[in-house]
Amino acid sequence: MSTTFLGMPEVRPLPPHHPEDPLRWGPTFPEAAHETLGDAQMRANLGHATRTIRDKRLRVTAELPDWEKLRAAGAAIKDEALARLPELLTELEAQVTARGGVVHWARDAAEANRIVTDLVRATGQDEVVKVKSMATQEIGLNEHLEAAGIRATETDLAELIVQLAGDMPSHVLVPAIHRNREEIRAIFLERMGDAPAGLTAQPRELAMAARAHLRARFLAAEVAISGANFAVAETGTVAVFESEGNGRMCLTLPRTLITVMGVEKVLPRFRDLEVFTQLLPRSSTGERMNPYTSMWTGVTPGDGPQEFHLVLLDNGRTKALADEVGRQALRCIRCSACMNVCPVYEHTGGHAYGSVYPGPIGAILTPLLRGTGTGPGPLDPHDPTATLPYASSLCGACFEACPVKIDIPAVLVHLRNRVTEAQQRRALPTGWEAAMGAASAVMSSGRRFGAAAAAARAGRLLARDERIGRLPFPASLWTDSRDLPAPPPESFRTWWARQRGEEGVGS
Repeated sequence: MSTTFLGMPEVRPLPPHHPEDPLRWGPTFPEAAHETLGDAQMRANLGHATRTIRDKRLRVTAELPDWEKLRAAGAAIKDEALARLPELLTELEAQVTARGGVVHWARDAAEANRIVTDLVRATGQDEVVKVKSMATQEIGLNEHLEAAGIRATETDLAELIVQLAGDMPSHVLVPAIHRNREEIRAIFLERMGDAPAGLTAQPRELAMAARAHLRARFLAAEVAISGANFAVAETGTVAVFESEGNGRMCLTLPRTLITVMGVEKVLPRFRDLEVFTQLLPRSSTGERMNPYTSMWTGVTPGDGPQEFHLVLLDNGRTKALADEVGRQALRCIRCSACMNVCPVYEHTGGHAYGSVYPGPIGAILTPLLRGTGTGPGPLDPHDPTATLPYASSLCGACFEACPVKIDIPAVLVHLRNRVTEAQQRRALPTGWEAAMGAASAVMSSGRRFGAAAAAARAGRLLARDERIGRLPFPASLWTDSRDLPAPPPESFRTWWARQRGEEGVGS
């Protein structure tokens, strides 16, 4: 397939909680956040980690006098790639094929999982090693392989922790950011099997235990699966940036390498990598460059994998591309800078977002990939992703931190508007809509507003020390989690009328 890929017919969405549709699982954001906010240990772990990464990033970005120009260049390159996407993907396919690789096209998670499973089965192997990959998490590849009798071992240390714990990642860069050293030690001792009996919570000991555990799998693996940070249409080169070296082991030792890549990762020219090799490490780990930057072009006889397969994944990306405001989310280079500055994410953690893409970028990318509010039909009221655009204070810190200048607040507002438009097509109004309609009726009339203000001041009878701590339903939805300030003894309208010597209205 080539240029017809982006013109494929719409695929019917999978039902809720389908294993091939992991972007849609669990409760709504408010429901999940209510639970995660009660986890004090998680919040402490997360707060410490995000502050540390945030401070490192600020130091290394301040070193570059042209940092803002680099951000603008990164945004421009990604926008060019999105504007030329069919052409560039066709060129990428031709270049990879010419250099001994094989390109596969997957319109959704089910098709991508089927392709990868068939490729692994064709090798006769039942075990693979994996490089950290958001795309494979997005499609639920590990679970699909397990159901097919194929064991997938995550080799990134944080991903390994999450996998052993049967957990979900909570951060794009540091999936186990919600775990502390003592928790990791307990996970290793209980789940890793070959962990030393006297293992302590010292970081070096934990790292060495994981290294020994993984080394045996690296040496035995015949098949590896990776994601990709970038792919160059001009040369067919694929690039993976990582910090531990586990990716380099996966990309060089096995005989067969399968890379699953979102179609938006393509870049036009090889020289474009110069910009992103500066933007990505500084924005993600706070380093001047990634310790391990691996690039490969097709297959080289006698050196590295002798079979290379590139799976180009759509899975909602062309749907997002059709959204004129939201398409800028496809610039994302998965650096996590927006998460490390977000006050909402820092308090709720990544699990509250119900997706492999948490934080501010997840609040826009997940609904865009799912199609929430972007299609012509009414919003599915059971789709929890509809609440994600509201998981933000709109403070703008994410936009200032984003290395490719994604205006996340603007996209959040845009998606909120689409959600509202979809809700307005419902036969019956929601409770929120009914409340806003009542408020509009009261506030559109001076006398009605004055009468309502006078009635509200009766709430002083329930106050203690100028605070109201408990009210009946539906006001209890507010007072269950916060106090309500007591109404003032005198309204502004009454005060104003008294100052002017006039009779107050609705006093």
